[in-house]
Amino acid sequence: MYSRKLQILVEALGKYYSSNDECLFFCPFCEHHKRKLSVNISKNTYKCWICDSHGRNIYYIIKRFGNYEQKQEWKSFDNEIEITEFDNLFKEEAEELEQQIKLPKEYTCLANKNLRSDSKLALNYLKKRGIIDSDILKWKIGYCDDGQYKNRIIIPSFSNSGHCNYFVARSYAENWMKYKNPPVSRNIIFNELMIDWKEPITLVEGVFDAINAENSVPLLGSTLSVRSKLFKTILTHSKRIYVATDKDAEKKALNIVNALISHGIEVYKIDTSDYEDVGEMTKETFKERKDKAVYIDSTNFLFYKMQNTL
Repeated sequence: MYSRKLQILVEALGKYYSSNDECLFFCPFCEHHKRKLSVNISKNTYKCWICDSHGRNIYYIIKRFGNYEQKQEWKSFDNEIEITEFDNLFKEEAEELEQQIKLPKEYTCLANKNLRSDSKLALNYLKKRGIIDSDILKWKIGYCDDGQYKNRIIIPSFSNSGHCNYFVARSYAENWMKYKNPPVSRNIIFNELMIDWKEPITLVEGVFDAINAENSVPLLGSTLSVRSKLFKTILTHSKRIYVATDKDAEKKALNIVNALISHGIEVYKIDTSDYEDVGEMTKETFKERKDKAVYIDSTNFLFYKMQNTL
């Protein structure tokens, strides 16, 4: 059984080399250029020493990256599963569940042709921020005229499968709280449905910033955890990242840069000085700044940090 399981892993992951009781493969989660995925078939465990993907059931790897026949054969080996493994299996299944939420029932898309007169305030607010009709249509921007999110711009997020998994609700009528977002997890990739992972990705702080930056992902804040879904997806799919966070969050931005380059990602830092945030720039200005972005790697990171944080 051991030799056949190893053969299935080779068929799914490629060549390996042995180190004591472990087999080292190229990691399919982060696609690092060295074999850093350690698999112990006897203990039924795996761990990547680069992206920290790990688990206590190797079948999870086969399920993600193997074909139908490999999955069925592996399952036939594991008919008898120790009770202690069930918690881990359920945990891994839960991690795969996609967050889905409903937009507020009062939500009206501002791309609709027949809008009520009370939509003018919302449209005027967007116009002042430089948001045009094509942006409204692309981002499905709407508003609420009543209810919990009354007098707020609503910008929804859609997962890769097209389900709404989050939304941003920004006041346009001087409410005491600028943002009033849904009480759900923010460990999502905002509007992943719109992202082209084959092209360079730009990381920005907020959704209004993302509207001005092509192929961008808002962090919904100024930090990026290495355990977040976004970080893990970047390691798996993206090779080049641009970081364009607000100037007043420079230290946090450099933490993001450092984490990315430490995991082998090509990183460029965009200068956002003279503006409160990317959302204040025009699309043309942002493109000019992006074209002049500074490449940062492990050799010049400390020098760049000294220059920009003192």
